[in-house]
Amino acid sequence: MHVLQISWEYPPHIVGGLGRHVADLAPALTEHDVIVTVLTPQLRGGEAFERHQNLTICRVSVPTLDTDDFPGFVYHTGRHLEQAAHALFPGGRPDLIHVHDWLTAEVGIALKHHWRIPLIATIHATERGRGRGAINGQRAQYINDLEWRLTYEAWRVIVCSHFMARQIREYFTTPADKIDVISNGVHLPSQPFANPAEWVSFRRRFAADNEALVIFVGRLVYEKGVHILLEAWPRVVADIPARLVIAGTGSMLDELRRRATELGIAVEFLGFISDEDRNRLYAVGDVAVFPSLYEPFGIVALEAFAAGCPVIVSDAGGLAEVVQHELNGLVVPAGDVEGLVQALLASLHAPADSRLRAARGAALARAYYTWTRIAGEVKAVYDRVWMEWKAGAWGKEIMRRA
Repeated sequence: MHVLQISWEYPPHIVGGLGRHVADLAPALTEHDVIVTVLTPQLRGGEAFERHQNLTICRVSVPTLDTDDFPGFVYHTGRHLEQAAHALFPGGRPDLIHVHDWLTAEVGIALKHHWRIPLIATIHATERGRGRGAINGQRAQYINDLEWRLTYEAWRVIVCSHFMARQIREYFTTPADKIDVISNGVHLPSQPFANPAEWVSFRRRFAADNEALVIFVGRLVYEKGVHILLEAWPRVVADIPARLVIAGTGSMLDELRRRATELGIAVEFLGFISDEDRNRLYAVGDVAVFPSLYEPFGIVALEAFAAGCPVIVSDAGGLAEVVQHELNGLVVPAGDVEGLVQALLASLHAPADSRLRAARGAALARAYYTWTRIAGEVKAVYDRVWMEWKAGAWGKEIMRRA
């Protein structure tokens, strides 16, 4: 089976969880006898063409970015991707098309009808979800409409959490029996330090030996709730010596810096960090905090689990499906500053309990959230769609011609 995966993000262009998902899923699918071609815009370097046994990556050059009309840029980039797809399969076609989110919806839909083959869509997040149920403006309406069209055109819709399945049903009236819930996964990191001295040296870059170290890793946008963490922080440091480190970039960076200054708190903003430094931070942190207001899944919690770091999360979306309160982490209501203060103090004042919860989280990551298992579930969706397509009008016609 040959599957064409179309994704707006693929390394080295990674913005959020979507890019990491595709980068991990594609090679894992090849372990299940799937030939995978990834088609992606060349937005941040990378070779135009790579081949790794049954995995091929094609990065397509794109038009000049017009930052005032991002949907227009996406549309025109889609036309480049569509042309590249035809060049990849001259006179032929893949067996299935699998697209991710609205950014590649139109090219996937166009290729579906041209080749008369099934389209599968993974919806990682929705525009209305990011707006906390509202559609804010013309651009948001355009994206929402395209998301609806993608769920309508897709043979199957894959989402990463039951929370997202409910949103897809509510927002787009997608039938429940058309939706497959398949979680994200995580790779277990190798030991990031060669010896205890390296661990101590790295940790002392951020906190003194008598200070707790609290970390946030992720995009600095409103829905990640970092502003909630800043509002809670003065209460925390009034009770216990602690340092706060925030790693990531995003549209709220300058606003968060200003707010930290207004609150009179010392916060270290690291900006973008590598995966290696992310794993080192988790390894030395006393707790990782993810106070999201909207979170379809919450792969950051899995990454902290995998590194053995205690976690505190909000109950937004899929996070509460991964983290079970007082079992493998602490869960607080989304947007609740007081609840976050109490969870931070509870975790930092009882480090042994925190580490026990972290150990349970690490065991869960090792046992369940593996990309081999997840790719097997996606392959089962492919097999189902392929059999249904062969029994239908398009499949019978094409198979008869073959």
